[in-house]
Amino acid sequence: MAKVRQDAWSHEDDLLLAETVLRHIREGSTQLNAFEEVGDKLNRTSAACGFRWNAEIRQRYEQAVAIAKRQRKEKKRNIARQQNQLNRSFHLENNKPKETSEEAFINQSSVSNSLSTKVKELNLNQVIQYLKTVKKEMEETTYSKNILQKTKQERDHLHNENEKLQKEVKHLEKQLETVQSDYQAFLQIMDRARKMVVFQDQDDTATPTFRMEKNGNLEQVAR
Repeated sequence: MAKVRQDAWSHEDDLLLAETVLRHIREGSTQLNAFEEVGDKLNRTSAACGFRWNAEIRQRYEQAVAIAKRQRKEKKRNIARQQNQLNRSFHLENNKPKETSEEAFINQSSVSNSLSTKVKELNLNQVIQYLKTVKKEMEETTYSKNILQKTKQERDHLHNENEKLQKEVKHLEKQLETVQSDYQAFLQIMDRARKMVVFQDQDDTATPTFRMEKNGNLEQVAR
């Protein structure tokens, strides 16, 4: 089934991701394996888990990551210490004086062969495991670089969009200033026109003046 979950990350999801990544680090595994495990549990892609870890969660667990890495190193030292002890035991067994008894000689040969076989198998398994770990760490490094590059591209895109929007805002502000200036000029014109109409109405409604003619008739005096 395809992993299609794309909703927001909850606090429980973040805790699960952090605990899984720290456990894989302590056990000598890789973060990529942790992302795949969490992706299976949360029905998300490993890429989404990796992006969430690198972008939001890792900075809150820097100290825990450092402790997990120290634990991983301590575990590797213990394995190396056990290997050295096994090698010393093998060396001591080979350097013991030979028994005079034929049965003792047979037992010693059997033990030596068994120890030699175990040492060879252990060394081979360690080499294989080490190579696998190196391979996974290289894949993880490449994966992190790709995520970082995508994040940088998104940041540059957002920066360009921001500059574009700022230019549009400045252009709109200039247009607004022009409209406001035109509006003020229009108001002044309307005010002057209103005053002219008022004055004209006052002149038209002035009281007429009359005078008496010689014949006793009234006539209006022209203004």
